[in-house]
Amino acid sequence: MKVEIWSDIACPWCYVGKARFEKALAAFPHRDRVEVVHRSFELDPGRAKGDVQPVITMLTKKYGMSEAQAQAGEENLGAQAAAEGLEYRTRDRDHGNTFDMHRLLHLAKEQGRQDELIQVLYRANFAEERSVFSEGDERLVELAVAAGLDAEDARKVLADPTAYADDVRADEREAAELGANGVPFFVLDRKYGVSGAQPAEVFTQALTQAWGERSPLQLLDQGDADACGPDGCAVPRH
Repeated sequence: MKVEIWSDIACPWCYVGKARFEKALAAFPHRDRVEVVHRSFELDPGRAKGDVQPVITMLTKKYGMSEAQAQAGEENLGAQAAAEGLEYRTRDRDHGNTFDMHRLLHLAKEQGRQDELIQVLYRANFAEERSVFSEGDERLVELAVAAGLDAEDARKVLADPTAYADDVRADEREAAELGANGVPFFVLDRKYGVSGAQPAEVFTQALTQAWGERSPLQLLDQGDADACGPDGCAVPRH
């Protein structure tokens, strides 16, 4: 079974939702047969690469709330994260463009390190003091290496703005086609969708239902034909 997760590194509920989903997946009897793929979604796609500002400032401008309301929201998110065993800095975080991170995630997908990289990026953004937005490309290279990627591979991607750009945009178009207007958004076997950082119990139910309703392969009876199998290949006798 395939589970696709649309998310953004700048999304705190994606950080929390991933932990809740993984808690459900860890207890799922068929977890070894579940493939998880992370898909790109930018919460702030129009933000310029160098436009970095404090999270509290971004929240007050984007949602029209007071600084006190914004800070209270961050404190609530910190408590939600802590309940999942996650570290979360409720003060002095910043916000910026995540497009390059998504491009690196597509590189990581090709090398089988996607989950490792997204986890490193989440932790760097939400738990560590150093910014993932204001220190330039070398900060992202450092994080890519921490996730098991080659430094030069990461530098090449970051130096070429077209590298994996189409892949990111394709993910975002697909999210829109599926009706995802917010993240996290979980799609199970292209049959069921789960929106938001739901409790682990909801993910458990979704996994169980999606697994139970998988359609078995229907074989067309076209008579016997030569084939290869564990015991070797059929040898023509004529």
